[in-house]
Amino acid sequence: MSLANSSSSTANATESRRLTAMSPTTSLARAVLIHGPIQRGELLRRLQLTPPTLTRLSKPLLDSGIIVEVGETLSGSVGRPAKPLDIPPNPRRFLGVKLTSETAFGVVSDQRARAFARADQVLASHEVSVVVDAIAELFAELDREGEEAIAGVGVTVGGRVLSNRVVDNVRFLEWTSVDLGGALEQRLGVPVTVENDLIALIEGEHWFGLGRNMRDFAVITIGAGIGYGLVWDDAVVRTPETGIELGGHLPLEPGGPRCFRGHEGCATAMLTVESIETQAREATGRQLSYADVLSGASAGEPDLLAIVHQAAHALGRFIALAANLAMVHEVLLAGEGTGILDVARAEVMRVMNEERDPEARPLSLVVDETGFGIWAKGAAAVAIQTSFDRSISSL
Repeated sequence: MSLANSSSSTANATESRRLTAMSPTTSLARAVLIHGPIQRGELLRRLQLTPPTLTRLSKPLLDSGIIVEVGETLSGSVGRPAKPLDIPPNPRRFLGVKLTSETAFGVVSDQRARAFARADQVLASHEVSVVVDAIAELFAELDREGEEAIAGVGVTVGGRVLSNRVVDNVRFLEWTSVDLGGALEQRLGVPVTVENDLIALIEGEHWFGLGRNMRDFAVITIGAGIGYGLVWDDAVVRTPETGIELGGHLPLEPGGPRCFRGHEGCATAMLTVESIETQAREATGRQLSYADVLSGASAGEPDLLAIVHQAAHALGRFIALAANLAMVHEVLLAGEGTGILDVARAEVMRVMNEERDPEARPLSLVVDETGFGIWAKGAAAVAIQTSFDRSISSL
């Protein structure tokens, strides 16, 4: 989702604008992009439209070439031919870049966020010019001439972003009110969208990933940090608080380890990769990676098994709390920490179901096992969204 004013009034205005529902035309075009080729009857069902309304909305999209009719199929009981709708083949590419404190990770995808190539650049420092140079080097490395040239760039950071351009507050880069989008557009010569990394991941899952067929669901990410977000009524919920890790310090385990802010047994203390590695070092005296901890727990090493079991208990509680408080029954779990399910899925599911009211709909847990690469894919997704929205608005 010129230099910006970082005041709360500006943030509120920006976020209110971005919470506005999509127009019917945009919703139709988006459905074709995500699900095409798709029959008109299926579009009527998904979008709750009447046939005349679908005809009216689709006409300008067909006339402009944003969507097209593809090969005939049989439809209906009398075998009438029907032409599904799809987006036309387009070789243009989109670059997604996920920024961390040390590295810029890049992925190039097509217009449906299917990845073709990846690369990364180490950040020599956090100076804005150095970060812009690193992203420009990624762009040069992954770009192609001609029809497959990069048409847009998405960049994501773990912090607050204003107007899809200005990095308002990112602690790990020590940036405040940096017009990263403007600097990159001037350097690269293509549209650039800057977004909070969690929002971009959720948008990517909602449009192109495991959430594309879900209308109301919560998203939890575990890895270097803890993320929580919500899709409601087919739209990502965005507020001025996006980017400040509201879910990261939810209390989950009384008596558990403390996070860097001193919270006992919160989500950050229980579930982040760094915290689990720290607990393992304190328990065993060995320097173990997250993968080592999971492997040792799987092999039955008592100290490591206890750490992973406690983390799994906390994760099950977090999932149940997210679903119960948001009043959804589907939760999507992503991030580089999802490997814990390979070792302790049974405990996660036991606690998740135990803390769900028996009269409520059963919880459905969907897990994206892509790992860290899902973050750069989310960045590419917001670049695709920007390009797509501009095409619709030009009608």
